[in-house]
Amino acid sequence: MALSDVAEFFARYGHAEDIHIFDNPTSTVALAAAELGVASARIAKTIAFYGADPGQCLLVVAAGDARVANSAFRETFGLKAVMVRPEDVADLTGHPVGGVCPFVNPSTAEVYLDASLDRFPTVFPAAGSPDSSIELTVEELERYSAATGWVQVCKVPAEVVG
Repeated sequence: MALSDVAEFFARYGHAEDIHIFDNPTSTVALAAAELGVASARIAKTIAFYGADPGQCLLVVAAGDARVANSAFRETFGLKAVMVRPEDVADLTGHPVGGVCPFVNPSTAEVYLDASLDRFPTVFPAAGSPDSSIELTVEELERYSAATGWVQVCKVPAEVVG
């Protein structure tokens, strides 16, 4: 159902045909990068964390090679970074494990874009299922995700930065 909701959402903007459905799973950064033939850093992974209130979650969209810095997360959100348990993912994000994306989420899910994405002209977030993706510019990702804002809660490998 989440994939069809995302497809319907993008159809309103003339981009439903831009969603790619694959024969193989793209539910991890490595699998998505291999299927798409791009560097893993260009996969825009959406990481779900529990929010301050019950039933709330924070979705941080970050580059595929980025890792959450717990101290930066705590400083930014005032919370310990606790990832949503698999059994809670669908309820809190509206999408299944492996297909969590920053589109068509419940109102209790807040989307934030991490600065690690700024290195790329386009990125590939999931599109609501463990076998889908869509290529978007970072500006399109910001617009279509209705992100609450930009944060810097992730670190990227030193060899990518330099």
